Amino acid sequence: MALPIWLFILVSVIKSAVVLVVLLTAVAYTVWLERKVVGHMQNRWGPTRVGPFGLLQPAADGLKFLFKEDLTPPHVYKPLFLAAPLIAVIFALTSIAVIPFGNSVTIGGYSIPLQITDVNTGLLLILGVTSIGVYGVALAGWSSNNKYSLLGGLRASAQMVSYEIALGLSLVGVLIMSGSFSLRAIVDAQGGHFWGFIPRWNVFPQFIGFFCYLMAAYAETNRIPFDLPEAETELVAGYHTEYSAMKFAMFFMAEYANMITVACLATLLFFGGWHGPIFGPPILQAVLPVFWFAAKIVAFLFLYIWVRGTLPRFRYDQLMAFGWKFLLPLALVNLIATAIAVAW
Repeated sequence: MALPIWLFILVSVIKSAVVLVVLLTAVAYTVWLERKVVGHMQNRWGPTRVGPFGLLQPAADGLKFLFKEDLTPPHVYKPLFLAAPLIAVIFALTSIAVIPFGNSVTIGGYSIPLQITDVNTGLLLILGVTSIGVYGVALAGWSSNNKYSLLGGLRASAQMVSYEIALGLSLVGVLIMSGSFSLRAIVDAQGGHFWGFIPRWNVFPQFIGFFCYLMAAYAETNRIPFDLPEAETELVAGYHTEYSAMKFAMFFMAEYANMITVACLATLLFFGGWHGPIFGPPILQAVLPVFWFAAKIVAFLFLYIWVRGTLPRFRYDQLMAFGWKFLLPLALVNLIATAIAVAW
């Protein structure tokens, strides 16, 4: 049964508030998870002092950034210097609006989808919104009036534009197979099994596409081994060298929010979304899809952190050559092969 307009607005506001709180909490604890996982990989503890297992460390970091002195150097171009972190964090958080994180639930006879808004072109919207985030990084580098920051901003712009092409092409194979831009329809197309026991996830027929997506996603989010825009050994801290206090924190909020968005997209497009074993009473059957979706995201974030703790940084010429000479042709080959296979 369709919701009355007043109830639809109320439900949308509640869903928006819940998703925003969960996302910001996930951003904070992804930082904690990264410090703990990389710490154990390097035979050290990571955060241990603030709360049990260091679980209150994100709250302590947030308080520190809030009360830290906010310095704005006199030589910056102030309007864009202040706008850059806002652009980065706003567009990083906006993309979560169209991501479905579970199936519909029925409350009081009304069917409520576990998604803030279902858009037929949800995938295009996410790609468009996240690509605008590059303006925050580029403007931060330019407006800082600092050579290191400018180089970092230029590197980020070139890197993101280059790898966005491979990222977009890597997803076309999934779109050809599912026949829709709607994220919910793409997940629904992955229901069932191959030969009765292998999940019908797109990662199996689209393994090359997933590899291209994974590499492009690392580059898009400026993560090791693609963190050339920050590159502490060469550029001090790159595009955010001149930033401090909460403005500095906002760039990292945007980075980790983008990591979570990338993990959500990988789960929806390649790993069956919320599909998984469903059993037990009706309440458990309603909760399990959200659990499987969250578990896949955590596994993907762990892979992100694992790569960071393992691989060294590329040289910049290697980074660009990898994107243009290897990843882009590979994504094109995968696209052509998928189109031929589906037509045949």
